[in-house]
Amino acid sequence: MTNDPETQQLLERARDGDERALSDLFTRYQRRLERLVELRMDRRMQGRVGTSDVIQEAYIEVARKLADYLKDPRLSFFVWLRLVTSQTLTHLHQFHLGTKKRDARIEISIYQDPFPESASETLAAKLLGDFTSPSKAAERGELKARLQEALNSLAPMDREVLALRHFEHLTLVECAQVLGIQPPAASKRYIRAALRLRDALKRMGIDWGALSHDRA
Repeated sequence: MTNDPETQQLLERARDGDERALSDLFTRYQRRLERLVELRMDRRMQGRVGTSDVIQEAYIEVARKLADYLKDPRLSFFVWLRLVTSQTLTHLHQFHLGTKKRDARIEISIYQDPFPESASETLAAKLLGDFTSPSKAAERGELKARLQEALNSLAPMDREVLALRHFEHLTLVECAQVLGIQPPAASKRYIRAALRLRDALKRMGIDWGALSHDRA
């Protein structure tokens, strides 16, 4: 799988035993991984585990598994990092909350392990954080409930591709790798979900037309 030149150079250094290279690689993508955790961590984990705790645990797993990845890099390095971080978050959910191995709320993936789904409540809160003005703060609860309803009306994979593209800022190619579909299919799903959500937001008096513009 093709990586950008800087990432590939760091991977080659890591392959040659340069310990600093892995740290540099992880730091390069850390903020993107933090967005993943912030979006998908169960709110019941608050006070027990923080985003930084998940990231630290993920780094340990990445260091342990890097040699295997380098032998067969089928995914881009970032998508693989995201996979390991998702698995780490899932394991922490299971440990702290007793989440069953096969929770119904999983991220659709080419991999068989369940990953935490982007909860509609979290998505709604983030949307309102971006688009609700202070003057409408009193209406926030009602808007959030209606927005959750709109998000829940989407098919699970459509909701996921929307979360991946808009909140985690994955490219279409990265989305396709995560979801196990082809990039054109990921693009169609994103546009369809964005248009449906845009229409729901318009009915609430929120202008979010920019969502319908695909970001390559």
